[in-house]
Amino acid sequence: MDPGLSSVRLTVLEAVHTLSSSEDGGYIFSTLQSLKRYLGGTENPALPEEQEEFVRLHFSAFLRCLVGKLSLGWLELLPNGQLEELWASFFLEGPADQAFLVLMEALEGAASPSFRLMKIARLLAQFLSKGRMAAVLEGQCRQQTELTFPLLQETLLIKVVGLPDRLGNCLQHENLAEFFPQNYFPLLGEETMRVLQAVVDSLRGGLDCSVSFVSQVLGKACVYGRQKEILGVLVPRLTALTQGSCLWQRVCWRLVEYVPDRALEAVLTGLVEAAPGPEVLSRLLGNLVMKSKKAQFVMTQKLLFLQYRYTTPVLQSLLGYLAMDSQRRPLLVKVLKELLEMWGSSSAVRHTPLPQQLYVSKAALICLMHLRDTELQDSRDELLASLMAGMRCRLDSSLPAVRRLGMIVAEVVSARIHPEGPPLKFQYEEDELSCEMRALATPQPAAGSPLEAGPSVAAAAAETPDKQTLDGGVPQVRPEGSDSELDSDDEFVPYDMSGDQELKSSKVPKYVRDCIEALTTSEDWEYWEAALRALEGLVVRSPAATREVSVELAKVLLHLEEKTSVVGFEGLRQRALVALIVTDPARVAEYLTSQFYTVNYSLRQRMDILDVLTLAAQELSRPGRLRKAPQCGSLGPTCQPSCAVAPTWRVVVDERVRRKTRRLSKGSSRQAPAGGPNEFNSVAGYFFFPLIQGFDRPVVTFDLLGEDQLVLGRLAHTLGVLMYLAVNTTVAVPMGKALLEFVWALRLHSDAYVRRGLLFAVSSVLLSVPAERLLADLPDELLEARSWLADEAEKDPDEDCRMLAVKALLLLEKVKDKLLPLPSP
Repeated sequence: MDPGLSSVRLTVLEAVHTLSSSEDGGYIFSTLQSLKRYLGGTENPALPEEQEEFVRLHFSAFLRCLVGKLSLGWLELLPNGQLEELWASFFLEGPADQAFLVLMEALEGAASPSFRLMKIARLLAQFLSKGRMAAVLEGQCRQQTELTFPLLQETLLIKVVGLPDRLGNCLQHENLAEFFPQNYFPLLGEETMRVLQAVVDSLRGGLDCSVSFVSQVLGKACVYGRQKEILGVLVPRLTALTQGSCLWQRVCWRLVEYVPDRALEAVLTGLVEAAPGPEVLSRLLGNLVMKSKKAQFVMTQKLLFLQYRYTTPVLQSLLGYLAMDSQRRPLLVKVLKELLEMWGSSSAVRHTPLPQQLYVSKAALICLMHLRDTELQDSRDELLASLMAGMRCRLDSSLPAVRRLGMIVAEVVSARIHPEGPPLKFQYEEDELSCEMRALATPQPAAGSPLEAGPSVAAAAAETPDKQTLDGGVPQVRPEGSDSELDSDDEFVPYDMSGDQELKSSKVPKYVRDCIEALTTSEDWEYWEAALRALEGLVVRSPAATREVSVELAKVLLHLEEKTSVVGFEGLRQRALVALIVTDPARVAEYLTSQFYTVNYSLRQRMDILDVLTLAAQELSRPGRLRKAPQCGSLGPTCQPSCAVAPTWRVVVDERVRRKTRRLSKGSSRQAPAGGPNEFNSVAGYFFFPLIQGFDRPVVTFDLLGEDQLVLGRLAHTLGVLMYLAVNTTVAVPMGKALLEFVWALRLHSDAYVRRGLLFAVSSVLLSVPAERLLADLPDELLEARSWLADEAEKDPDEDCRMLAVKALLLLEKVKDKLLPLPSP
């Protein structure tokens, strides 16, 4: 045995014996000083072979001995903290990886709380603040080129990344701020940058290094969900360093390539979100998507089709990265085909939420912006087929937002794919979304091109119009010395004509029958319009005459078409129908509900029937409707004197009473709402049951269970409103039972608008039917509804449906808690 090496072992054994048995502070201090020479950095260092043996064979065991002797009394053997400073120097100046593992082992094995635990925790915080974590990582980078220890690396990886969680469990309420995740992971990012800088310096000096361990640390930190903390430090630094250095770019490429597959998605997601643009992302990743199948799947499938939480700038960075290199551009064409294929899928339209459809639409437009016409030429027919299929599916949707999205995307994509054909145009209001979608598909002009200056110049020209030109474009000549300014009439105040009314040559009908005759046979369009405008008031003022012709008038109004450009025609017709139903609810409602399922009616007429029934039911159920005071002038000249005189003397009398009355206390000055019977009570069945009984029987031109799902959704909402307005009525229980059966039959409908109506109907039942009757008469229906609502709240792709299901579940819980109170303890 080599005597030099055996002397190291003997020296360590003597030191351990001294630490275990001696209480002499000076002797302990000199013993530790003698061992310090094996770490170097002293006046009389040991031989390199001795230092290597000490570090490789004895250092960890000696550190454990130091931790075992740690106590308040032992540290106070020497004054002024001399012994504590020397004790800590072994951890702060020795091999960083061994010191770190011993400290973590001591923390996890110490009893909590204790002096030893807190002292070691503060020492570990000092270890981190002095940059020793960079030494831990750097040691593994250099070691991997010589001799690897997989078990040691795995242990270090777990301890380094899991440090906040482990110390949080050990220290609990005594945890230090340095170990909080929001503080630790940015520090780990700073240390990682120091290690990468050391790797670059070594490569420039001709030494081999590996960043594999750093890649594993980065991947595990991102898997733990700390992408923002660690990449928020790394990405800005790497962005600046890679801008003018190919070596730094190669180091970044290796850093991402060596990330394990199980962590690659988390790292790529964080990089795509943190990178400020496609140029930076290209410098950081290189052609990673061409080398790694997992990276290609994440970048071209996972982030585009399976997730939709990313912002538009993130999408632009991702797809711009694919477009920046000629090797990656075929992937961009492939992605566009798959995006439009998904956009054109009817199943995707029905089963994906609207935010995801918007996300896919934006991604497709960004792809089109990056692709050239030559790249689109080969697949133009395929792209157009997918586009037209998706447009047709969206125009058939019951949701206005889905239809509008289909219009916008179809216009933009068709203009880009088929520019030589006739433009596709739809009628919709321009808003921020439509402008954003068009901007996404517009190719960005190159820097310094004339197109960049064009808009600003045009805007400046628009802001400063020629002062010599009028609105019509004719220049106004004003030579000097002319008297045109003296003849101007600008100083005159214009006459106020805002209250003028158009003179009508036709008379206004005075009776309901005259209105019917005018609307059906008159060729005088002014008289026809006057009859339509006067009809609502005549119906309200002449209820007896209206009831004689109510069904005939309802038929006329239902089939009435706009023959002239009457302002507010739909509103006038609708209000007249509502007034007619309120005046004669039973017969008119029976007629309209019978016509709802009849042939030869348009979808617009059927939805008009539902609308007027809903508005009339609301009017009939309004409290105090019959006690509304008539307006002055509605009963003719006889009411004018009383209308003028009554307020005057009543004010005088009320003022005298107020002055001569002494009040000890004054209650609320608000007048209580007028009460009265619910007029909808006696006629609710005429509104409700005829509508609900024929939904499953299609006719030639009307199929609610087929393609007319928009009307079905409106029907479900109407039935829910009628159910809610029938609260506290005798017919509420059978209505609720029929409505729950209707909901159960359609609960699996694929259209989101229909499901919204069904969920609203369930909530209406829970609000309208008394809780006692619900559990007594409808227990089976409630159990079925509860299971369906829970499934909808968890799995429905439409956000509004999930929200309505949660609200209905809360109402159901309130009903249960009201009737089944918690047992007293």
